Amino acid sequence: MSELLEDHGEYVWVRPQNNSSEFAVPFGARIVRTEKTKTLICDDHKKQLWVTAEDIVKAMHLTSRGDVEDMITLGDLQEYTILRNLENRYSKKLIYTYTGSMLVAINPYQILPIYTHHDVQQYRNKRLHDLPPHIFAISDNAFQQLQRHQANQCIVISGESGAGKTESTKLILQYLSTISGKQSWIEQQIIKANPIMEAFGNAKTMRNDNSSRFGKYIDIRFTEQGSIQGAKIEQYLLEKSRIVFQSTGERNYHIFYSMLAGLTQPELQRLMIREQSPSKYRYLAQGGCYTLEGKSDAEEFAEIRCAMKMLSFASDEMWNIFSLLAAILHLGNLQFRATEVSNLETVEVDDTQNLDCVAKLLGINVSSLNLALTQRTIYVHGEHVVTSLSKDVAFEGRDAFVKALYNAIFVRIVRRINETLDKDASKTLNTIGVLDIFGFENFETNSFEQLCINYANENLQQFFVRHIFKMEQAEYQNEDINWQHIEFHDNQEILDLIGMKPVNIMSLIDEESKFPKGTDQTLLEKLHVQHGNRSIYVKGKTTQTSLFGIRHYAGVVMYNPLGFLEKNRDSFSTDLRAIVKNSKNKYLVDIFPKELPMDTAKKQPTLSVKFRNSLELLMRTLSSAHPFFIRCIKPNESKEPNNFDKDLCVRQLRYSGMMETARIRRAGYPIRHTYREFVERYRLLVPKIGQLDKCDCKQVAQQICKTSLPVSPDLQFGRTKIFLRDDEDTSLEKERSRIILHSIITIQRGFRRVIFQRYQQKYQAAVITVQRFWRGRLARSKYLIMQQGFHRLGACIAAQQLTHKFIMVRSRIIKLQALSRGYLLRQQFRANLAAERLKKAEEKERKAKQRRSLQLEAEQQLMQQEQKLREQESQLREQEKIRQQEKESERHLAMERNAAAMAALHQPKRTKSLKYTEANGRGGNDIVANNNSYIDVESSKQIVDDVFGFLNDEADVSGPLGPNVKEKSQMFERELRLRKDIPTKLLSRPVNYYEAAPRKIINQTRL
Repeated sequence: MSELLEDHGEYVWVRPQNNSSEFAVPFGARIVRTEKTKTLICDDHKKQLWVTAEDIVKAMHLTSRGDVEDMITLGDLQEYTILRNLENRYSKKLIYTYTGSMLVAINPYQILPIYTHHDVQQYRNKRLHDLPPHIFAISDNAFQQLQRHQANQCIVISGESGAGKTESTKLILQYLSTISGKQSWIEQQIIKANPIMEAFGNAKTMRNDNSSRFGKYIDIRFTEQGSIQGAKIEQYLLEKSRIVFQSTGERNYHIFYSMLAGLTQPELQRLMIREQSPSKYRYLAQGGCYTLEGKSDAEEFAEIRCAMKMLSFASDEMWNIFSLLAAILHLGNLQFRATEVSNLETVEVDDTQNLDCVAKLLGINVSSLNLALTQRTIYVHGEHVVTSLSKDVAFEGRDAFVKALYNAIFVRIVRRINETLDKDASKTLNTIGVLDIFGFENFETNSFEQLCINYANENLQQFFVRHIFKMEQAEYQNEDINWQHIEFHDNQEILDLIGMKPVNIMSLIDEESKFPKGTDQTLLEKLHVQHGNRSIYVKGKTTQTSLFGIRHYAGVVMYNPLGFLEKNRDSFSTDLRAIVKNSKNKYLVDIFPKELPMDTAKKQPTLSVKFRNSLELLMRTLSSAHPFFIRCIKPNESKEPNNFDKDLCVRQLRYSGMMETARIRRAGYPIRHTYREFVERYRLLVPKIGQLDKCDCKQVAQQICKTSLPVSPDLQFGRTKIFLRDDEDTSLEKERSRIILHSIITIQRGFRRVIFQRYQQKYQAAVITVQRFWRGRLARSKYLIMQQGFHRLGACIAAQQLTHKFIMVRSRIIKLQALSRGYLLRQQFRANLAAERLKKAEEKERKAKQRRSLQLEAEQQLMQQEQKLREQESQLREQEKIRQQEKESERHLAMERNAAAMAALHQPKRTKSLKYTEANGRGGNDIVANNNSYIDVESSKQIVDDVFGFLNDEADVSGPLGPNVKEKSQMFERELRLRKDIPTKLLSRPVNYYEAAPRKIINQTRL
């Protein structure tokens, strides 16, 4: 059922959901069901979602439901129909799709087995649409056109970086070399020229590991017999700024890394390269990326050397190229130091080692090179004026010289390849040209290179659009359709603005470049003045924004004029030119063009003039040839297989000009059907149409349009197709939808009637069946009740008999069980009693043993304690004896001290006493000897206070022996025990501590 729905379900275009990107387009989906105002759809990824009726754009054309090999056959050629067709084919690993003679190639990011020798032979001598789309088919068709019409052919390959342009170019060259006849030397040389061009012109970028940083046109010359006679390569706009600067994650040109990895140690020493790691060189280390995954730089260098030998590069010539590349590396490491001389800012070289290396490799005098890098000679009024450079200007001059040197090497290599491949250039032969050129670019910061690249793409877009318009005209003529009233506008106005009409942007840049005081800001002001009022010219959002924009065919691009003039001049210092001219290195002198005189220096062609001249020559070459177009598409930014980013692909389709095909169609009749397809889809609009094989489909189509469309519709009938406008197609679709909806309702009504009748019949049959079964069940239930009654009666009688027998047997058994149980219990009781007694005896014996053991242990402990007590008593007695001895000795000592003290008291002493005799009335004091040891109260207090300091001046009234005296006496005795000597005078004198009259103390000392 799901397959039937998938094949016959209605397909519609739905507006993008939850996506506000400028590149969001409607997507295709199949209607699952509709409910009121909502519709359930299933997209191409099998995801279902509900959408409103307003989100459905229109019904899908029959040719858009699957995928087609040639998108010209799409009946409705729109932006979203092209995208869905490409996505469906990419999911099936079909990376090639036609749009007329144009091939769309999607990078698969994986190796597909479709480029074998078998595929080459399969597509040989086949028409363009005989086999599925393939790049070999385009190559073979161009080769057949060349042989059939003897006219030049060209294949234009374009696309973003990483889309596969370089690989497509290599596949075309491989195919042409294979089918051209015998495998000659020249064919091998053409194939081997590609590795050399890639090494010197390709580099790793953020988008592509092998991005071509220049455009090239390879013109392959064929003889009348179809053999390759030679080839010529033209290169356009090499990205010279990559030599001196790379963004993070990018690399310089491949040749530098291959040379460092592939040269031997003696060769490196000869080139004075001491470090083999790219990180040691400023021109190689800025991006921080030194190797590529899955790629060996050493093997690539060996392949480059082999290819150069095959293309007749002499060993000396190859060595000269490597020497100049080594000089570029040394120049990148050269350092300058800012100084001041006579209050003027100057600069000097701060790295003599690298300076010597550069001078030797270039064959230049060291001092001359030093002066050329740090000074500048200006030609003023017929005189040479030498000025010193600042540090920043010196670095800029060095980088300009390096860019010019590498560009000269690249131009010489291309010229040498052409000399080898195109030896007989004077002979006129038919050619197949392969143009591999950069696609439209729009970055965050767009500079002079982007302006030139987009100008080239505008020219190619005009060439492509005119070719598509011619194809449309051819189809109209084949179908006898009047197309004279169809108007079409190309991008000629943009080309006039940039580089064709007078006072164009390129000419203003040239003019400002020749003025000595011209700056990027003055250039921007002139651009605003000259073109500010034009609709395709865009100014910056504010006056302070130094930007200008152009409305290109792919959208608005804003350019930053900073550096425009310097890049356009494309020159370096005249001092460096002079020393290059006088160099001993003949190869270096030869690769630079001859220097013009000073007075004609301003007439030297600028980069924009050179580019416009080469672009004009290219366009003339393409216009004189029959074109084939290959548009390379990058499916995602992450380089993953089977990942299709719709927004990214829409942007590339717009930038590549693919949508111009749809725009040209919309200018005419965009909706086209063959008559049979038209009748098959819209036959519902007229009744009674028989088999299509038996009727004239063109007449039926005319009848359908006459019946269903309004008066004088804008449509035309061709020989095999009907051509419609969008309005007519919408009217037919609405009418078809109305009739289909009416038919659906009629069918639903009939189906509902049939379904209800079938339901009613089934319901009646079910009721009768239920009744029949219910009656049978009722009779069976009654019979079962009667049968159950009889069985129950017999069961009751049998149960009564069995109950009586059971009661009798049970009573006897109970008696027998009682006797048996009594006997068994008695036996068990006796056994338990004997065991219990035995157990108690054992327990009693065990406890007795335990008591005896405890008594023994207690006696032992008691004996031990008594022993300890005796020992302690002996120790105490010993200690007490020792204390008694100590006390006795102390007592003896005290007695001895007291005896000595008493003896001292009884000794006669001389004392002086001052007695105050009031009775005699004398005012003087007499000192009288006191032999009986009497002393007055005040004198004794003063003596004691002076010695001990424990008495106050106040009288002691506490009694004969107060507390204070007792305490002092005890303290005095303690001092005596400490064997402290007491003055004899003090001990011999009694002291009266009271206010009473002095008393006599005999043979004692009061303490």
